[in-house]
Amino acid sequence: MFFDRFQSLCDSRGISVYKACTDIGLNRSAVAKWKAGGKPNGNTAGKLAAYLGVTTDFLLTGQEEPKPIVTDDDIKFALFGGDGEITDAMYEEVKQFAAFVRQREAEKKE
Repeated sequence: MFFDRFQSLCDSRGISVYKACTDIGLNRSAVAKWKAGGKPNGNTAGKLAAYLGVTTDFLLTGQEEPKPIVTDDDIKFALFGGDGEITDAMYEEVKQFAAFVRQREAEKKE
């Protein structure tokens, strides 16, 4: 079912289905329709897939493995300005800090 896959993808990224919808300009009623078994139209599916970093095929059918849009090298370049002196330890520290911030924000919502 589309909604289950959508929710799982959102959960794995630490966001709610409502936040994903809001971020791409949809209202909450779309979620209700999807929970009842509906699917998004092609334009909306494309926006959701891009937002979640998967193909529309995977989002709608589950038949394809999700493919990351951004690689670790892309992230390192963005964070450190392309400096060739980035170590794996430095990158791991940045990821740990990001996880800490995500957890802190999740706790604020509770």
